[in-house]
Parts: sequence; structure tokens; C-alpha cells
Amino acid sequence: MSKQHGGVPALPVRVSGCDGGSLSGYLQPLTAPRHRATQAAAQVVLNVPETKVTTLENGLRVASEDSGLPTCTVGLWIDAGSRYENERNNGTAHFLEHMAFKGTRKRSQLDLELEIENMGAHLNAYTSREQTVYYAKAFSKDLPRAVEILADIIQNSTLGEAEIERERGVILREMQEVETNLQEVVFDYLHATAYQETALGRTILGPTENIKTINRADLVEYITLHYKGPRIVLAAAGGVSHDELIELARYHFGKLPARFKGEAPALPPCKFTGSEIRVRDDKMPLAHIAVAVEAVGWSHPDTIPLMVANTLIGNWDRSYGGGVNLSSKLAQMACQGNLCHSFQSFNTCYTDTGLWGLYMVCEPATISDMLHFTQQEWMSLCTTVTENEVARAKNLLKTNMLLHLDGSTPICEDIGRQMLCYSRRIPLHELEARIDAINAQTIKDVCTKYIYNKPPAIAAVGMSRLLQQLLLFCCPGRRTGFTA
Repeated sequence: MSKQHGGVPALPVRVSGCDGGSLSGYLQPLTAPRHRATQAAAQVVLNVPETKVTTLENGLRVASEDSGLPTCTVGLWIDAGSRYENERNNGTAHFLEHMAFKGTRKRSQLDLELEIENMGAHLNAYTSREQTVYYAKAFSKDLPRAVEILADIIQNSTLGEAEIERERGVILREMQEVETNLQEVVFDYLHATAYQETALGRTILGPTENIKTINRADLVEYITLHYKGPRIVLAAAGGVSHDELIELARYHFGKLPARFKGEAPALPPCKFTGSEIRVRDDKMPLAHIAVAVEAVGWSHPDTIPLMVANTLIGNWDRSYGGGVNLSSKLAQMACQGNLCHSFQSFNTCYTDTGLWGLYMVCEPATISDMLHFTQQEWMSLCTTVTENEVARAKNLLKTNMLLHLDGSTPICEDIGRQMLCYSRRIPLHELEARIDAINAQTIKDVCTKYIYNKPPAIAAVGMSRLLQQLLLFCCPGRRTGFTA
């Protein structure tokens, strides 16, 4: 969940015909480069290749963007993640992702690895709470082989017992590694307390006891239940021909079932609960804290205003320069008052809900001050945010979005995710127009709706003395403190 700081570089201005004692010659041309920059940015957006979408007879969607590169990324985005699991099989989707590269009926694990290496390609996969993804990055000329390999690993995996047992140990070691990443630990705790007793409250890897008992039948059942044509998107970006991709999809995925036996698995409802969880570890010198309120899903009209508000809060750590000149007010306070080691705002969206908040790493003496100023800045979003601040945040958000789409892999990921979230890819000019339509009053109205006097979910890991300072913030009946 990395964030980038970006800005528009100053354009060089060549001024002719200026006399040395007058400013008029320098001031007059300044509007022209700004106008040219706006036109150039608009032209870049308009020149982005079209995202073509085709739906096959079995419901599988094929989406691609051809930018003429010598390389391409192609992948399968599947509308099935840990949210579709229950307590008994929690961890199956992630386990299945591990098993995908352990051999098929056509290729052994060694054959698969050698073929990928000889192509100079990369094969990868990941599991989230709502999606499972398998993708390959290769030369454009090797697109047919890459699609065939992806089709083979999701339709013909052998899921051998020996490989399952070996991978069981790998996942248990991965769980130990995750436990050393305190940011991931805190966000798992945040989901556990915010979505108590629901599917989003469970971890992606699953509990240890499940990993020790998941068997081949569980994996086959998950594939049979979820890997259907209407829930899969074949996305590609780079040097790809959409017509060729359609033919490859028909040949390799045409036999995927289009219908479910009985009713399709419904998205489990997940209710947000304002609550807190504190985990004591007296060996830790710092506290890792996440504070969040309930936000909205991907397709909700308030999503983009909340993204702008998220950008207004920003992020910071001690390696940043800038001090009082930082654009984020909370970053200025954190820097001047030495309030924390780092913080980052987040806006995590799911289909029908989301978490909007702040993650921070603090020392014992400053935790209460950091929480106080966080409340103050959240309150300012609801009441006093200015047009200039919103304009800066909108520009930064647009810059970060464009910087994120640098290369075939992030573009392919953007296509696949948006096809699952929106059933289309939102064009950049439409997204830019929706961001531009936001003003200070929009931010005030939306933030008042989701932040003002709303119960937060809080997760914290640290020593006892640190966690005691959260009591005033987390005590029963206490909300975010944003009352009149």
C-alpha cells in the first residue's frame, strides 16, 4: 500500500523582448505555459488507448488495452477471495493460489518453472479479501503461450497430496513472517474488530488450525463453486491484439461453466461495528495504531470525495524533508512536534463497505497528542477545509493515479480490478472530470456524513503504558470526538 508524492514540475519559460528594468515582460507570458500544460495534460488523457471489452458465450469477460509495447501483461481476475469463505474453510482461496504453480496434468512443477524461465517471463498470483488474481508478464510475441499457461494452471492443476503437504508448511512459515510485519498485523486486527463475526473480519491466510486441516477436497470444492465464466475477467495490457486475445480466450476458457449448480454464491453481508482491540506487547518500544470509520464501496458516489479527503490528510515519515512547508497540515504538526515516527491515511474499499482512516507509529509520550491532532484534522475536513487545499489534493490525487499507471502490469491490474468492481473500465477523462467536480463544500458534506460523531474502529499493538493512553479515545460511548 505504497503512496507516492508527486507534483507538476515548473515549466521552463523563455522570455524574449524584455527590458532589464521591467517585470512586465516576465509576467505576461506566464499564463501561456500554464494553458499549454493544461492542454498537454488533456491531450495525454485523450491519447490513452481504448480499453476494449468482449463477453464470451459463457460469461467470461475479455478486456485489453493495446499500447504497442514489446512486452505485455495478461492475467485472470476472479471474483472470489477470502470473503466468500466460512470459518471452517477460511484460508482455502490463499492455499489454492499457492497450489496453482505446483504442477498440472500437462506440466510438472519443474516443467512449468523451466518454461517460464526460458520465455523470460514472470508468473505470479495474489489473493485479497474479494479477489484472486493469476497473471503473467512476457514478451508480446509470447502472449498465446502465456494465456495457455494461465488456462492450464487454473483448470488442470493436479493438487497432489504430496504437494499439498509441502505447501502447508510453506504457508505456516509465511504466517510467521506476516506476524513480524506489524502494519499487516494491525490491519488484520482492524478488520477483525470493525467487521466482527463477519467474512471481512477474517484474515486472508486463515487461522493456523485451518491451514493444518485443509485438504484436496476443500480446494476442489472452492474451484467448483467459484471458478465460473461470469466471475472471471481475462485482462491484458501492453502489446496485445484484442481480437487475438478473444480467440485465445474462446479456445482455452470456452469450456468453463457459465452456470452455477443452484444459486450463485451470494456476497456475505458485513456489518461495521465501532469498537477497539488492543494487543499488549511490553517488548515493543512503539505503538502501531490504526483508526478508521466506516466508508463506502467502490461504486458508491461518495468514493471519490473520500479519496480526495484521504489525499488531504496525506502521509509522512521522518525521512521526509519540508517541515513547515509540507502540504499536509497533519504532516506539519507531526514534523514540528515530533508526534510520531510515521503516519499514512488510507481508504480501503470493498464492494459494499470500506474503511477510511489513519495508520500511525508513535512513541509513548506523543500518542495522545498525535490522536488529538488527528481528530482536529478530521474535524477540519468537516468544517473548515478551503478551496485551495481541495484543489491541491485533487491535483495530487490525479498525479498519483497517472503515476500508478506506469507500465503494462499496473495497467492490466487496473483493468482487471475495475472490470470486477464496476463491470467496465472508467476512462481517465471521466475519472478526471469526476475529481474536478469536487469542491470544498463537497468534502465538508461527505466527511460530515462519514466522520462527524461516528463510532471509530481502532486497533493498536504496543506496550501496556502506550495502550493505556488510548483509553480516553476508545472508552465505551466515546465516538470520534467530533461533536458540537
